[in-house]
Amino acid sequence: MQISKDIVTHTAYLSRLYLKAEEVEQYSKQIEDILSYIDKLKELDTEGVEPTFCVLDLKNIFRKDIEKPSLSVKEALKNAPDKKGDTFSVPKVY
Repeated sequence: MQISKDIVTHTAYLSRLYLKAEEVEQYSKQIEDILSYIDKLKELDTEGVEPTFCVLDLKNIFRKDIEKPSLSVKEALKNAPDKKGDTFSVPKVY
């Protein structure tokens, strides 16, 4: 498939990318190569092959949601470099 420089330039404009002339030429060639590879893949006989998104036999494994006691305020603040009352004190963000 032929990808013109106009298509690459327009796509770059829509993507808010600013390409130099040599980059437009380079990307045009690269996109053509990618599309020709995809055309090559279309030649494969996939009859009887079940569609999949992952070739590994993975299953979701969830852990049990077990309630545990949380840290006390004193324990949570014990290594704080600076604290005010029961909270961390941090520098102001501008």
